[in-house]
Amino acid sequence: MGEHTAALNRKAYHEYTIEEHIEAGIALTGTEIKSIRAGKVSLQESYARIERGEAWLIGVTIAPFAGGNRFNHEPRRTRKLLLHRKEIDELLGRTRSKGLTLVPLRLYIDEKGHAKVELGLARGKQLHDKRRAIAERDAKRDLDREMAGVRRGR
Repeated sequence: MGEHTAALNRKAYHEYTIEEHIEAGIALTGTEIKSIRAGKVSLQESYARIERGEAWLIGVTIAPFAGGNRFNHEPRRTRKLLLHRKEIDELLGRTRSKGLTLVPLRLYIDEKGHAKVELGLARGKQLHDKRRAIAERDAKRDLDREMAGVRRGR
Protein backbone atom coordinates (compact mmCIF):
# COMPACT_ATOMS: atom_id res chain seq x y z
CA MET A 1 0.00 0.00 0.00
CA GLY A 2 2.75 2.50 0.94
CA GLU A 3 2.70 5.97 2.37
CA HIS A 4 0.11 8.55 1.27
CA THR A 5 0.74 12.27 1.89
CA ALA A 6 -2.51 14.03 2.74
CA ALA A 7 -1.16 17.58 3.25
CA LEU A 8 2.11 19.51 2.90
CA ASN A 9 3.11 22.77 4.55
CA ARG A 10 5.28 24.30 1.83
CA LYS A 11 5.21 27.71 3.47
CA ALA A 12 7.05 26.31 6.50
CA TYR A 13 10.20 25.74 4.43
CA HIS A 14 10.07 29.38 3.32
CA GLU A 15 9.37 30.85 6.76
CA TYR A 16 11.65 28.61 8.85
CA THR A 17 15.00 26.85 8.84
CA ILE A 18 14.21 23.23 9.72
CA GLU A 19 16.82 21.79 12.08
CA GLU A 20 15.30 18.39 12.85
CA HIS A 21 12.36 16.20 11.77
CA ILE A 22 10.15 14.35 14.28
CA GLU A 23 7.36 11.87 13.52
CA ALA A 24 4.29 11.81 15.78
CA GLY A 25 0.93 10.08 15.79
CA ILE A 26 -2.32 12.03 16.15
CA ALA A 27 -5.34 11.21 18.32
CA LEU A 28 -8.31 11.48 15.92
CA THR A 29 -12.01 10.72 15.76
CA GLY A 30 -13.55 8.44 13.11
CA THR A 31 -14.75 11.22 10.81
CA GLU A 32 -11.38 12.98 10.99
CA ILE A 33 -9.41 10.00 9.68
CA LYS A 34 -11.91 9.63 6.84
CA SER A 35 -11.44 13.29 5.85
CA ILE A 36 -7.64 12.91 6.02
CA ARG A 37 -7.77 9.86 3.74
CA ALA A 38 -9.82 11.97 1.32
CA GLY A 39 -7.11 14.68 1.44
CA LYS A 40 -9.34 17.35 3.02
CA VAL A 41 -6.61 18.78 5.29
CA SER A 42 -4.80 22.12 5.55
CA LEU A 43 -1.64 22.73 7.59
CA GLN A 44 -1.56 26.49 6.90
CA GLU A 45 -1.09 28.63 10.03
CA SER A 46 -0.71 25.55 12.24
CA TYR A 47 1.85 24.76 14.92
CA ALA A 48 2.52 22.35 17.77
CA ARG A 49 2.91 23.23 21.43
CA ILE A 50 3.81 21.37 24.59
CA GLU A 51 1.50 22.18 27.50
CA ARG A 52 1.12 20.43 30.86
CA GLY A 53 3.43 17.61 29.77
CA GLU A 54 1.50 16.79 26.59
CA ALA A 55 2.07 17.71 22.94
CA TRP A 56 -0.79 19.40 21.04
CA LEU A 57 -1.36 20.18 17.36
CA ILE A 58 -3.06 23.55 17.01
CA GLY A 59 -4.64 25.22 13.98
CA VAL A 60 -4.82 22.24 11.61
CA THR A 61 -8.01 22.31 9.56
CA ILE A 62 -9.58 18.92 8.80
CA ALA A 63 -12.75 19.50 6.78
CA PRO A 64 -15.95 17.88 8.07
CA PHE A 65 -16.56 14.46 6.55
CA ALA A 66 -19.13 14.64 3.75
CA GLY A 67 -20.81 11.40 4.83
CA GLY A 68 -20.85 12.39 8.49
CA ASN A 69 -23.90 13.06 10.61
CA ARG A 70 -24.57 15.38 13.53
CA PHE A 71 -21.62 13.83 15.39
CA ASN A 72 -19.15 15.16 12.79
CA HIS A 73 -15.93 16.67 14.20
CA GLU A 74 -15.00 20.32 14.77
CA PRO A 75 -12.72 21.33 11.82
CA ARG A 76 -10.10 23.36 13.75
CA ARG A 77 -10.06 21.65 17.14
CA THR A 78 -6.83 21.13 19.06
CA ARG A 79 -5.58 17.56 18.61
CA LYS A 80 -3.29 15.56 20.88
CA LEU A 81 0.04 14.34 19.48
CA LEU A 82 1.16 10.86 20.42
CA LEU A 83 4.79 10.97 21.52
CA HIS A 84 6.83 9.16 24.17
CA ARG A 85 7.43 11.01 27.46
CA LYS A 86 11.18 11.17 26.73
CA GLU A 87 10.52 12.79 23.32
CA ILE A 88 8.14 15.34 24.84
CA ASP A 89 10.64 16.29 27.57
CA GLU A 90 13.44 16.68 25.00
CA LEU A 91 11.27 18.84 22.72
CA LEU A 92 10.14 20.99 25.65
CA GLY A 93 13.74 21.66 26.64
CA ARG A 94 14.84 22.50 23.11
CA THR A 95 11.91 24.82 22.34
CA ARG A 96 12.31 26.71 25.63
CA SER A 97 16.08 27.11 25.70
CA LYS A 98 17.02 27.58 22.06
CA GLY A 99 14.04 29.59 20.80
CA LEU A 100 12.88 26.87 18.41
CA THR A 101 9.30 26.22 17.25
CA LEU A 102 7.46 23.01 16.40
CA VAL A 103 5.95 23.33 12.92
CA PRO A 104 3.91 20.61 11.15
CA LEU A 105 5.57 19.93 7.78
CA ARG A 106 3.35 17.18 6.40
CA LEU A 107 0.45 15.00 7.41
CA TYR A 108 0.35 11.50 5.96
CA ILE A 109 -1.07 8.00 6.26
CA ASP A 110 1.64 5.40 6.91
CA GLU A 111 1.84 1.81 5.63
CA LYS A 112 -0.32 0.55 8.50
CA GLY A 113 -3.07 3.08 7.80
CA HIS A 114 -2.29 5.33 10.79
CA ALA A 115 -2.30 9.12 10.49
CA LYS A 116 1.08 10.65 11.29
CA VAL A 117 2.40 14.18 11.30
CA GLU A 118 5.98 15.12 10.51
CA LEU A 119 7.02 17.97 12.77
CA GLY A 120 9.98 20.19 12.17
CA LEU A 121 12.03 21.70 14.97
CA ALA A 122 12.38 25.08 13.31
CA ARG A 123 14.03 28.46 13.71
CA GLY A 124 12.35 31.48 12.09
CA LYS A 125 14.09 33.02 9.09
CA GLN A 126 14.88 36.71 8.83
CA LEU A 127 14.02 38.61 5.65
CA HIS A 128 17.62 38.52 4.40
CA ASP A 129 17.71 34.73 4.91
CA LYS A 130 14.58 34.38 2.76
CA ARG A 131 16.12 36.52 0.03
CA ARG A 132 19.30 34.43 0.10
CA ALA A 133 17.30 31.20 -0.19
CA ILE A 134 15.38 32.58 -3.18
CA ALA A 135 18.62 33.71 -4.87
CA GLU A 136 20.23 30.29 -4.32
CA ARG A 137 17.17 28.53 -5.73
CA ASP A 138 17.18 30.78 -8.82
CA ALA A 139 20.90 30.23 -9.37
CA LYS A 140 20.46 26.46 -9.13
CA ARG A 141 17.55 26.59 -11.59
CA ASP A 142 19.65 28.61 -14.07
CA LEU A 143 22.57 26.20 -13.71
CA ASP A 144 20.30 23.18 -14.26
CA ARG A 145 18.83 24.88 -17.35
CA GLU A 146 22.34 25.49 -18.75
CA MET A 147 23.40 21.91 -18.06
CA ALA A 148 20.28 20.58 -19.78
CA GLY A 149 21.12 22.69 -22.84
CA VAL A 150 24.70 21.33 -22.90
CA ARG A 151 23.44 17.75 -22.67
CA ARG A 152 21.12 18.32 -25.62
CA GLY A 153 23.98 19.68 -27.68
CA ARG A 154 23.00 23.34 -27.80
